[in-house]
Amino acid sequence: MAEPTPAPTRPRDAAIGTGAGRVLLLVYGIFAVSASARAGVQIATKFSEAPLAFLLSAFAALVYIAATAGLAIGGVRGRLIALTSCSIELVGVLVVGTLSVFDQEAFPDATVWSGYGSGYGYVPLVLPVIGLWWLWRNRPRA
Repeated sequence: MAEPTPAPTRPRDAAIGTGAGRVLLLVYGIFAVSASARAGVQIATKFSEAPLAFLLSAFAALVYIAATAGLAIGGVRGRLIALTSCSIELVGVLVVGTLSVFDQEAFPDATVWSGYGSGYGYVPLVLPVIGLWWLWRNRPRA
């Protein structure tokens, strides 16, 4: 009888391996769910009122989902997904935040990133910075 193959182990740098990583993963998960729900409701009920804003909310939701998955997976692939997602999130919140402040007609309804995340207590502005810092601090060392 052949011996069973051992289950693959999680990479040591997976987010859920540390206290701070667990909190970061939890916050990204909450934002993935809340941004997805918000975008879904906005697109389903009043898409014609502000299509750009609502599509940006859906894009933000996808970014949060990807960041959550990357942090949870860990390893080289997970880190790359999380790093890319956090970078896109930071650029997105800065660009959308700036546009929403200076061109309010383009954003008649709020997105997750409008006003630099003011509707969410500016967490969308701070979260990618913390995520990028965490990824850098917990990077694999030679």
